[in-house]
Amino acid sequence: MCDYSLHAVASRPAKIGETLITTTFRGTSTRGFAAINEPEVAVCLLPGTELGFQDDVRYEQRWIWSRSTDFKVGKFGQIDKAVPATHHDAIEFPDGSHVLVTHLVTGQRATVLQLPVQATPRAEVEASADSAVPAVSADAR
Repeated sequence: MCDYSLHAVASRPAKIGETLITTTFRGTSTRGFAAINEPEVAVCLLPGTELGFQDDVRYEQRWIWSRSTDFKVGKFGQIDKAVPATHHDAIEFPDGSHVLVTHLVTGQRATVLQLPVQATPRAEVEASADSAVPAVSADAR
């Protein structure tokens, strides 16, 4: 997902194995992830996407001081979804703590380790199964 304030920014879904960088997007005050070679394009993550950071994750607290976690891995998710017009995108760490993506210090590199499993609609599964079975004509019997 891409946070509500990035709807006017070009975006694309994350790809497994790619390296992302935390950045502030032009024309916004919102931070997010971009691919190294596409700094103007927001890379949107699905809830459950696992990230491996190059170093311990750093974030800003009250826009003045930065702090560091003791973690280099985290899982993307959303918090406070019932609260409108606020940032929801967050990284959850192994101890259950989380940091809003918009609070991450810019310039950090993270690799997409794993994308979440997505359920395939039943109709697609059935259609795929039907097309995989060769039809037998009445003449062949």
